[in-house]
Amino acid sequence: MALSGLDGQLRGQALHGFYRSGVRTLARMELRLGGMEPLPLQGTLTSAAEARFVGAVRVPGDPDPDPALTVERLRHANGVETVTVRNTGSRPARIPLEITLGTDLGQLAEISAGQRLADLPGQVQSAGLRWAGPQHSASVAARPSPHAVLAGAGVLRWDLEVQPGARWSVELSTTLETSAQTGPRPPTGRGPGVPLPWSEPEVRCDDTRTAPLVARSLDALGGLLIADADRPTDLYAVSGAPWRFGLTAADALWAARLTLPLGTRLAAGTLRALARRQATTGPQAGVVPGPLRHGGPELPPSCTATEATLLFVTVLAEAWRWGLPRQEVAELLPAAERALAALRSNVTDAPATAGPDGASGDGRSAGLPFGGTAGGAGVPGGPETDGALPGPVGFVTDLGRSAEERAARPVPARCEVQAQAHRAALHGAELLEAFGRPGAAEWRSWAAGLRERFREQFWIDDLSGGRPAAALLAPDRPLPAVASSFVHLLDLGLAAEGDRHEGLLDREQTRVLAQRLVTPEFDCGWGLRTLSARSPRFNPLGHRSGAVRVHETALAVVGLTEAGFEREAGILLEGLLDASAQFEGRLPEMYAGEQRVAGCPPVPHPSACRPAALSSAAAVHLVAGLAGVRPDVPSGRVTVRPASTAPLGELELGGLRVAGEPFSVRISRIGVAVVEEASPTLQLGTR
Repeated sequence: MALSGLDGQLRGQALHGFYRSGVRTLARMELRLGGMEPLPLQGTLTSAAEARFVGAVRVPGDPDPDPALTVERLRHANGVETVTVRNTGSRPARIPLEITLGTDLGQLAEISAGQRLADLPGQVQSAGLRWAGPQHSASVAARPSPHAVLAGAGVLRWDLEVQPGARWSVELSTTLETSAQTGPRPPTGRGPGVPLPWSEPEVRCDDTRTAPLVARSLDALGGLLIADADRPTDLYAVSGAPWRFGLTAADALWAARLTLPLGTRLAAGTLRALARRQATTGPQAGVVPGPLRHGGPELPPSCTATEATLLFVTVLAEAWRWGLPRQEVAELLPAAERALAALRSNVTDAPATAGPDGASGDGRSAGLPFGGTAGGAGVPGGPETDGALPGPVGFVTDLGRSAEERAARPVPARCEVQAQAHRAALHGAELLEAFGRPGAAEWRSWAAGLRERFREQFWIDDLSGGRPAAALLAPDRPLPAVASSFVHLLDLGLAAEGDRHEGLLDREQTRVLAQRLVTPEFDCGWGLRTLSARSPRFNPLGHRSGAVRVHETALAVVGLTEAGFEREAGILLEGLLDASAQFEGRLPEMYAGEQRVAGCPPVPHPSACRPAALSSAAAVHLVAGLAGVRPDVPSGRVTVRPASTAPLGELELGGLRVAGEPFSVRISRIGVAVVEEASPTLQLGTR
């Protein structure tokens, strides 16, 4: 990747520079004509991987008030930059061009933490400069070769003579060499010849903000794809640039899930990559690894391993519905079963009660499956969980911690984790049943018990009509934080026949939540804040204490639409689309949750990734979700249930993939869907 200011100059400060494999290959690239820096006129992204900078220089002694020379810099993230000088004046321009280069070969993690090493001494090479460090060396080669190279100052110099109406160009190529490494090779970018793992959508829409948002989001997501060195076609998404240019399993799974309407190849590659990383033995068996994540000022940090492990099951089940071949699903099913086993071993036991079908339990919670061990039907492996553990009874806490760690330091049960666990249980039941594995009935029974417990213990009555608790410490100890994590209660998941699963909230609770989400407490006008503006700890720039996280707003829009609350969904949609226009269709991971003021754009967040996998994939989910395409390929069906209010106006959405075949749909301005292209093997249904 490459990072600079809008003037295009790499000054060696902050994160400026070209990077490869986490190493800053070049920290400084400062251009001067006749000793002067060009006056910056424009700096813009032309794609996720390329930027264009334009500046102007006045030739000394030129009586014309207009600048005679323009300088264009086309910079590619792969380390190549082309500098073009144009003479639009009436006289020949005889002027020196100097480019000052330097690098510290620093590590991105250290640089982002504020460390800045001294530049290494440069060495002259045939067409440029070279720098050597203990583990890496970098070089810059120029075509045409410079007229002079000053190694001590790191300067390449050309003595230009550009005739009126003519241009002159030089290409600078930055490369990195690494000492021989031992151990496994690190992941690499998408290699030459490896296609993008999705189809190219065609979006035509009355709302002019929509098509650029989808196109630029996919362009950004394409720049975030990497693969394990020994599996170059199993692509998955890193979290984002510049801060988290590495694999976070939860973010990669979200990106794969939200882009399923464009094909199942990203989901398949992501699932296979994470199955290779999943623990298969020991106390963490079945857990997909993930780092801790800041929980905001009112909740403790959470382990993303919990989200990733539960999401693994959902992504596999939904990819199967979209058309992931049965053989590929079968190969990944053991990993999903291990994830379900990790879920089972985490649940704190509850006293025996009658299950939802009237059958009595065996000393465990209502509908809680598998008898006395985690190795019951459909859930292989896992340690025995005899005796009650402290903490919220019958709910899921943190799969990334062992039973001993949870006993020593109980953690709260978060509302979003219960939603993800409930969805994973239902999706797991569908997979087990479809592939002839035991345990489906038990998982459905457990999910029903979780719904009952959640509606009783997680709902807080207040003067506004009530709300979910953000988390639960014990049956009588809810944590009253009001957070955007509530939107996960609306994300019910794709079920058979194109339906949605039943949610943890009942209809009235969902209505109350829908109305609350669009009040100024949550909706800042650009999207949903991560924490209520009424909280004394609200901070519009806080990661989890007030900033707008794009993908959560997109989940809310689609979830509310599917639940029938289209007015509320439309309010949030309008704010998010307005924000996308302000960011030129390239939504960052998050931005400030300050209340919207007329004439003022949303405030960027200094620590946001841009591009970010979550926000980029959320754009696809937003448009496809409003179109309402809901397939069930194993049953040979696809249903289209668009938003009846047609919030985007007339929408033509082509280039989707259902059952691996092209799928196109047109939504009229009155919300009527017409399928224009689909696999002949599918039975169609529309509203």
